[in-house]
Amino acid sequence: MMTLKLSVAVFSLTTAVFSAQVKDTLAEKILVYQLPIGGWGKQLEDKSVVNYDLPLDKDLLKKIKATGDDHATIDNNATSREINALIKAYSTTKNPEYLKSAEKGISYLLLMQYKNGGFPQYYPNSGLYRKQVTYNDNAMINALTVLYNVAEGKNDFDVVDSKLKEKSKRAVQKGIECILKTQVLQKGIPAIWGDQYNEITLQPDKARAFEPVSLATGESVGIVRFLMMQPLTPEVEKSIKSAVSWFKQNKIEGYSYNVSKVKGKAVRTLAEDKNSVIWARFYDINNNKPLFGDRDGSVKYNYYEVSEERRNGYSWFGDFADKLINKEYPKWLEKNKISE
Repeated sequence: MMTLKLSVAVFSLTTAVFSAQVKDTLAEKILVYQLPIGGWGKQLEDKSVVNYDLPLDKDLLKKIKATGDDHATIDNNATSREINALIKAYSTTKNPEYLKSAEKGISYLLLMQYKNGGFPQYYPNSGLYRKQVTYNDNAMINALTVLYNVAEGKNDFDVVDSKLKEKSKRAVQKGIECILKTQVLQKGIPAIWGDQYNEITLQPDKARAFEPVSLATGESVGIVRFLMMQPLTPEVEKSIKSAVSWFKQNKIEGYSYNVSKVKGKAVRTLAEDKNSVIWARFYDINNNKPLFGDRDGSVKYNYYEVSEERRNGYSWFGDFADKLINKEYPKWLEKNKISE
């Protein structure tokens, strides 16, 4: 009997050691790219894009090593993407290095959050528009979604340290408060959200020359989806209903937006299509007219007046809110037993 118990113990120990040594190819690369501060960049020091498909040869490792904390960001899915991948890898391999790295990334997200609940696009780099509270490209919502998963133990995040869970709960609450504060009011009625905001005043702000102060449809859909995941409060309910109402009132019917390739380059065209509904990428913050920014910082209200380079180099329309309005919002109403 003693021999059997000893054999089981040895087997268990061997299994545990083996499990700790199991490696995930993507996760191993993510460990290498992680910056000292805990986050990840979307670019390296030489401005090349982070690409996990590339082999880690001597030259690439040298570039990674030369990349500092100023490149740490939540833009273009950076940091949230890596944390999610590491948690997934840990769930299958139980390699403690992956969990440790993910928790360091989560600590970075908590560190970068402003007291007002917002998240800058970069941290600690505060140059140009990088310090603005940034919804653009779903940056802040991606970060909050990670912290929400940590706080609620969802999507395999139940393994995260309990101290980080408590901190994440507070961070999510602060984030929701910031979201509610930054919903643009039009004559006292909540509309949707801008792409980025001044980090102190929380007023909508411009970023790149072709990204003027405006209402941003794609990002606002992401914000509404995040709010629909949260416990129902009168403030959250009002915010969601108001945003959906704005989307319904400002849809563009009878047009489709198409992208084709001509000699290897993207060509974007706006065409009449009686069966299609789209929304502009940006709307005027005061009168809800679709607007378009250009490289020179000018704002156009006619799509065809935008320079050819920007017209084809940026996505100006999309069916952003279609699924939200027609499927997700009705399900949310039904789930919470509330009327429209």
